Amino acid sequence: MNRRVYFMITATVSLCAFSGALYAAQPAFEGKTIRIVVGFSAGGGFDTYSRAIARHMSKHIPGNPTIIVENMTGAGSIVAANYLYRIAKPDGLTIGNFHGFQVLNQVLGASGIEFDARKFEWLGVPVQDTGACALTRASGITNLEQWRAAKQPVKLGGVGPGDASYGMARVLKEVLGLPVQPIPGYKGTAEIRLAAESGEVAGGCWQWESIKVIWRKALDAGDVNLVLQLVAKPNPELAKVPLAASLAKTEEARLLLQAAVHDPNSITRPYSLPPGTPKDRVQLLQKAFLDTMKDPEFLADAKKAQMDLDPVSGEEVEKTVARFFQLDPALVAKLREILR
Repeated sequence: MNRRVYFMITATVSLCAFSGALYAAQPAFEGKTIRIVVGFSAGGGFDTYSRAIARHMSKHIPGNPTIIVENMTGAGSIVAANYLYRIAKPDGLTIGNFHGFQVLNQVLGASGIEFDARKFEWLGVPVQDTGACALTRASGITNLEQWRAAKQPVKLGGVGPGDASYGMARVLKEVLGLPVQPIPGYKGTAEIRLAAESGEVAGGCWQWESIKVIWRKALDAGDVNLVLQLVAKPNPELAKVPLAASLAKTEEARLLLQAAVHDPNSITRPYSLPPGTPKDRVQLLQKAFLDTMKDPEFLADAKKAQMDLDPVSGEEVEKTVARFFQLDPALVAKLREILR
């Protein structure tokens, strides 16, 4: 048998096997409803991305199931992650969307975590995020120089210990020495935005991809300013905004910043399935997720909502998750001291 014939036969067998998997999976999804359980409140960045995905992903799933979004707030999305791990049925009908920062929190031994991130079935991430700090003009802090010179700590809203918004504020204070007073207790970024607009806090630090969507009018009007970005390389849209890394004066500070902020931001918005979900359904939903990221109608929807897209596959998310569990124990101990 020559090589050409061999590869034609192999390709045909593979195509038949995949077609068979599609046919077998269709009854599992036909007439069913898939829930995307979002760990934050409605109106925030996580919710915005999930609702856009829900509007378009069905057409890429055999059987074209209905897809709805449910908000399950609490503990910086730990409630939703625990639900996905411990309660949700592993049947492919429940997709979790919680904060990737919680993977680091598991490594740090944070209280309340009842999941093992290494056992989730990861579908992917729609965008690799840019951490950024947005402060209102009314706060009097419109640039980094003013912030560094502030005589009183700048109040930054956050969800609470274990959440990236609170964690970034703590890193700015404890690692980089900025005058910061983290204010926890908000349910999500939508509430932090409202608190900043009312003068309760000066602003907050979370993902630029979310900030520019839910705070667009204030940014355009100059009522809100991006003062700092927390990312390894500058975001092209924030070329004039200084990097937090420029404030890191020691190698330890740079490593802490990388582990606590830069790496978690690369998987901020992961989508996953419960452990034990049948592999054929996992593979079909992984493919459907990535196909949605290329869907012209979804892309038009995302552009209209000014949602950035830089998707990462489930396989790559799994590799990133594994790296968190390989951090040096001494560094983990220091991170625990800072973030807890």
